[in-house]
Amino acid sequence: MRAFAPQALCATACVGVLAFWGGMSMAGRSYPSEYDWRYMTISSLVYGDRNPHGYLWARGGIVLCGLAGLYWTTVVVRKGKHAGAAKRPIGLWALGLGYLCMMCCALLPERLLPIPKGHDFLALAAFVGICIGMVHSTFKAVERSARLGNLAGSPRLHAGILAGIALSPIVLSALAQAYVSHALPALPWVSLVWRARGVPVYLSFAFWEWVTCAVFSVYMVVLPPTTLAARR
Repeated sequence: MRAFAPQALCATACVGVLAFWGGMSMAGRSYPSEYDWRYMTISSLVYGDRNPHGYLWARGGIVLCGLAGLYWTTVVVRKGKHAGAAKRPIGLWALGLGYLCMMCCALLPERLLPIPKGHDFLALAAFVGICIGMVHSTFKAVERSARLGNLAGSPRLHAGILAGIALSPIVLSALAQAYVSHALPALPWVSLVWRARGVPVYLSFAFWEWVTCAVFSVYMVVLPPTTLAARR
């Protein structure tokens, strides 16, 4: 069973990632007009007023992905407790909270949330939790692997590079938005208008949002077995 656990967790994470991208793909196909992911954000697919025939696909994919992520983080935390891990798994707790907020954002109707723009708050909390969790968990797992001799060179260097890759789309997105706010303040929020005006895709928040999802998807598949090994 111990030998099976990493494969099972990786399979669960893969199913969650496939559910997310499958749901988003179906939601994009059902969008009432043209959907160009480079200039249109994920929220365009998720809300019923914007995508009445496809928003349930998008929300279903988000829920299944969040459920898969919450499952494997819970399993890894419990494995660590059974193994007597002394340190608190800050990254795993942040990941679990992020995945929980991800599920709630897709499941809870707007009218049931007691705060204004509750869905936006949950989406931001999910993003921050998953980002912090992945960066912290990646750093710790790779650092430990390097110290055990599985990687040559400085453990912190390897860990820092991989954690930096996870953060890079977010940093680039922030830089792009700062440039747009300063140099192109008259532009409306990112949409197909940007494409019509010939605005480069690398300045689009939507582009970097989707790239971030792709990077997080890769890390979600890779992290379960590596974090489980690090918690033994």
